[in-house]
Amino acid sequence: MQALILAGGEGTRLRPLTSTVPKPVVQLANRPFVSFMIEWLRGHGVDDVVLSCGFLADGVRRVLGEGEDLGVRIRYVEEPTPLGTGGALRFAGELLDERFVMLNGDLLTDIDLTAQLAQHVQTGARATIALIAVEDPSAYGLVRCNPDHSVSEFLEKPSPDEIDTDLINAGAYILERSVLDEMAPPGTNISIERDVFPSLVGRGLHGFAAEGYWLDIGTPERYLQATFDILEGNVTTELGARLEDARHTLADGARVEGRLVAPVLVGEGSSVARGAIVGGRVVLGSDVTVAARAHVENSVVLDGASIGAGTHVSSSIVGPGASVGERCHIEGGVVLGERVTLGSGNV
Repeated sequence: MQALILAGGEGTRLRPLTSTVPKPVVQLANRPFVSFMIEWLRGHGVDDVVLSCGFLADGVRRVLGEGEDLGVRIRYVEEPTPLGTGGALRFAGELLDERFVMLNGDLLTDIDLTAQLAQHVQTGARATIALIAVEDPSAYGLVRCNPDHSVSEFLEKPSPDEIDTDLINAGAYILERSVLDEMAPPGTNISIERDVFPSLVGRGLHGFAAEGYWLDIGTPERYLQATFDILEGNVTTELGARLEDARHTLADGARVEGRLVAPVLVGEGSSVARGAIVGGRVVLGSDVTVAARAHVENSVVLDGASIGAGTHVSSSIVGPGASVGERCHIEGGVVLGERVTLGSGNV
């Protein structure tokens, strides 16, 4: 089975984490983010991945290579300019099979793709959209379906009296190659959500009501939430299984003299000094230094960063190589970019 992952966006909502690093390979729980998506896909029989890239594409290729370490084949398509979700699909057309999965590249999920494919085949659909229930669908576009799963209507930003379903587009599609035949030529800017799918209503477009974990990690807040959900096992991942086996504390190759509070993940080469507390819900990258009496909680500290003595970091993200001085207070959703230096005593 083949998958096309759309990974061409600049990730502007995640800046400054994405100012120098492509969004697909931003570290999430000490792994490139897209590797969680590929792991999930592999578990549902996908062995051929096409990555549609744009911004900082070479950085994605350097990190992921040809997929050897991920157990899949990875090929790359580089958009010359942003082409939209449909345009990216059309541009990658020469590499695509007769049937394939298409995904937005910023999803963390464990929905049952195998069941979605089974419904797609059973209904004879040309396209099947994974739908997920959300508590407040008013901020999303609703997808209305008939009893036979065929899509009847899309409703963007509905008013309260129009909400008769809580199912929204989850950004995971199973497509037949014939869908491409009706699209504009390669190089055209097209939205699959606004241009392609509405034209398929009544002509083989179906919805699959999925269950499971689903999160778009496009903002720092959601990035932290995704981190916590991996640590706590709220989403099914191989790392989560390892953490559960280790009682939610992993610190292989790290020097820990202070206290770790589960759930916590500490990267290789990192050090936690005596009197420091790290956790709960913390990820330290590789070669991170946490000095004496520092306290890090509900946060991510990325590779090579250092936290000074007596500093308190809470509900924040410290970028790679950043240096935080002594007796600082960083809290409430702060994001420090790569190699930022913060002097002592700052709040």
